[in-house]
Amino acid sequence: MRIEQLEYVAAVTQHGSLRRAAEHLHMSQAALSEAISKLERELGVTLLDRRRSGARISEAGRGLLQHMIDVLDASERLEAAAGDHLASARTIRVGTVNAGTALVLLPAIQALRQSYPGTSVEVRALQQDEVQLGLAEGTLELGLVNQLSGDDVPPDLVGLELLQGRPVAVLPRGHSLIAKDQVSGDDLRSEQFIGMRSGYVMHRFAHRLFGSNLPRNWYTTDGAEMGKLMVAEGLGLTVLPDYSVAGDPLDRAGLIAFRPISGDHTVVRLTLQQRRNSRLPESVHALTTHLREAASEHTARNRASVI
Repeated sequence: MRIEQLEYVAAVTQHGSLRRAAEHLHMSQAALSEAISKLERELGVTLLDRRRSGARISEAGRGLLQHMIDVLDASERLEAAAGDHLASARTIRVGTVNAGTALVLLPAIQALRQSYPGTSVEVRALQQDEVQLGLAEGTLELGLVNQLSGDDVPPDLVGLELLQGRPVAVLPRGHSLIAKDQVSGDDLRSEQFIGMRSGYVMHRFAHRLFGSNLPRNWYTTDGAEMGKLMVAEGLGLTVLPDYSVAGDPLDRAGLIAFRPISGDHTVVRLTLQQRRNSRLPESVHALTTHLREAASEHTARNRASVI
């Protein structure tokens, strides 16, 4: 067994196929496949499920993945202790849904640069189920997802609440509904509506809000950031968590506004998730701390702006 064989398995797990992993490692796909097959024969375990759609880590491989990561981390620490500081550099992979994360994630990454200048952060914009699958499979270290009341964290993951808020109606500058203290479902139903695509929490919330009587005119988009831009351009109204809108550059510039939804008491939470019982490097723990601090500061600013 060689260290590079473990790196090969980790690369296939991260990139989702032998071909993409081979390109990343600058080696032929045949050589990569043979190296992993040799490791499988040595261990007596099938580590990868090879399919036409790509290669994914097998159930048995998933059980061994954390041990492989531990060995790779130990190897990096040994090289760093021997004076190879480049070996201590690491990429932290964060999967995130759009709503509410930019105002928390970006300050946390900036803070991480000060304490871990050799560590980079790879941010992947995904849907909630994709984030949680990536965490379970080990292709992501951290995940940021929104949850509605009653949503559970998968049993193989643990979650930490960063932000808590309520869904609000998001309106363009100068819209007549801004004059109201609250906006009703009927108000939104009568307007051009911008909904999130299936797989997003706000897609589920919109269907709860409208029931079977959906808005007649409905645009669909991927993620909160594009939704807010479409609202700012006057293409319609949308619903998002209040923490995704308050303090947003479009909000500060007066291009969008938001109002509570009358009669609705839904709670939405931004949670930080990771694999249960995973042993993560210090840099990942540091990023977690910075995310908590950024979330606390974001909450404090919003409270101060209301008072």
